[in-house]
Amino acid sequence: MDNHEFKQKFNAYLIRETNYVQEKDEMNEDQLRFFLNEKILAMCKVKDIELTDDQRMAIVRELVSAGMSLGPLRPLMEDESITEIMINGAHQIYIQRAGRITLTDVQFESNAQLMHTVQKLLASSGSNKRVDESQPYVDFSLVDGSRVNIILPPCAVVGPVVTIRKFKDDIGSVDDLLTLGMFDKQIATFLSAAMKAKLNVIYCGSTGAGKTTIMNVFSRDIPEQERIITIEDTPELNLLQEHVVSLASKPANIEGKGEITMRDLFVNSLRMRPDRIIVGEVRGHEMLDLIQSISSGHSGSLAIVHAESPLDCFNRMVSMMLMTGINLSTAEIRKQVARAMDLIVHVELFMDGKRRVTAVTDLIYDETSDRVMLHNVFKFEQTGQNEAGSISGQWKISKRAPSFMDKFAKRMVKLPEGFFSG
Repeated sequence: MDNHEFKQKFNAYLIRETNYVQEKDEMNEDQLRFFLNEKILAMCKVKDIELTDDQRMAIVRELVSAGMSLGPLRPLMEDESITEIMINGAHQIYIQRAGRITLTDVQFESNAQLMHTVQKLLASSGSNKRVDESQPYVDFSLVDGSRVNIILPPCAVVGPVVTIRKFKDDIGSVDDLLTLGMFDKQIATFLSAAMKAKLNVIYCGSTGAGKTTIMNVFSRDIPEQERIITIEDTPELNLLQEHVVSLASKPANIEGKGEITMRDLFVNSLRMRPDRIIVGEVRGHEMLDLIQSISSGHSGSLAIVHAESPLDCFNRMVSMMLMTGINLSTAEIRKQVARAMDLIVHVELFMDGKRRVTAVTDLIYDETSDRVMLHNVFKFEQTGQNEAGSISGQWKISKRAPSFMDKFAKRMVKLPEGFFSG
């Protein structure tokens, strides 16, 4: 049994069989280390699990580091209703709950204590990244999947600024998102079918809108037998298929050497016999490689782009390709992007705290008129807002069949009756 699998079982054992949750806040580091070591030995004996001394010590060190690194943040991290924690120096900590941001009364004693917590968080992540005056910003993931961004003085004037986007493991299926009102059943059916038909899909929206969540959920409709390569700056994707190869970029070392960019990984991934390439977020030159790989036969690619609307998303993709200095006209690049990408899914965080898919947009290149067009297959239409601030509306489906329906037919993916009957 590897360490990751054992830790999952041990965490469940701690919660179910011990009083760890009630007592951990009262323990210092030595007490916590002794407690965890004793419980690991007890579980191994009960479950008849063989673990070497080195494995046991490594697991204890990692769990202690994770458990002691939170400081004043511990109650915020353990509150499942909180989705994001924003620390603006030692004395100002905001949280996001139900889509709304509020100031808490939680504070650190000083920026020095906050900095100590920052270094403990980074050490517990196992990412081998660093943050200091010479490298004052960093992105990394915690062991539970939560994403952390840190920026230090002199870049941050108020002191260390830490943003933690918490990982939510209670959203694992399309039904979970349907319950949250993110989309309706027709959109769910259509996007699931799009995965099986190997459509090339871009998920877009602003920060915190739910782009990664929705891509994670629908990627689970990718057939099990396919080889999937994921490429990310900070690992966030959580695919359930067995044959997944996860790649992550690497910053330069203290000497400014050894950087491995998203583009480096993308070029290498094409030699790894991928059936699908999933890019966590496209920000720059790797957009050119994504479009060219799709054009050369790598269908079924998925990616995330920050954008305020499907049109903004398309324009950003064109701009990112132009930034590479490629010797093509803007019109030709627009044509390439429109022919490569099939679908843009736009997600938005509304004022009432709910995340909704606002548009599922067909990206069309019309050979006859030599024009690029965007056509909404689905669109959310807001109809009102009550006194409590809750927004009402409904999704409208176009009766016009999208331009990529031949891909559904090619892969024998059928939609239920009632789609595109016009």
